[in-house]
Amino acid sequence: MSETVKNNSTAPLKRRPRGRPRSTAARVAILRATAEILEEGGVTAVTMEGVAQRAGVGKPTLYRSWRNAHELTMAALIETQKAPPAVRATASALDDLRQQLRKVAAVFASRIGRSVAMMVAAADDGTELSKVFRTHFILARREEGRVLLAEAVSQHAIRRDIDFEIALDMIYGPLFYRLLVGHKPLTAEFTDGLLAHAIAGLTNRKARR
Repeated sequence: MSETVKNNSTAPLKRRPRGRPRSTAARVAILRATAEILEEGGVTAVTMEGVAQRAGVGKPTLYRSWRNAHELTMAALIETQKAPPAVRATASALDDLRQQLRKVAAVFASRIGRSVAMMVAAADDGTELSKVFRTHFILARREEGRVLLAEAVSQHAIRRDIDFEIALDMIYGPLFYRLLVGHKPLTAEFTDGLLAHAIAGLTNRKARR
């Protein structure tokens, strides 16, 4: 008695187990929900339960990517605050630096800026997300300033013998200090005066050590 053998190539393919692949759509919904809550109530309003409910996902979905509400808030801030346009806008590097400082002050004076200050102050220095957060909101602005200072040197607007690290700390240190401490407002007048004082030292004779 013969037996008909089916050709395996025509047999329907078996589906692979779905498992728990990370959903891009879920991530987008989660970060959007976090940003909305952050805008409505600030950092303290963001909870894992609240975000999960608004995003329409289970809490385990959140915990697979973020350990707590603090990390989730940092991720949402990074996602919603896109990189600024190129720093060069005029023929003068110092004018561009002045405008850049004004823009940084304007962002940090907003609710987003206050949220950033709280996140930076409470961040765990050892996590990769904290490092990315500081780079995105703090160090990236400083590096833009480095490019502009180098251009200012080539334009003979400041001395060639400056110490760039010290110069950058002179310019950005007070700005970030005011952001974190909050003792005075961040305004264009403040950043203009800050740059004027720093440039006065960078154009005079070499400082004594």
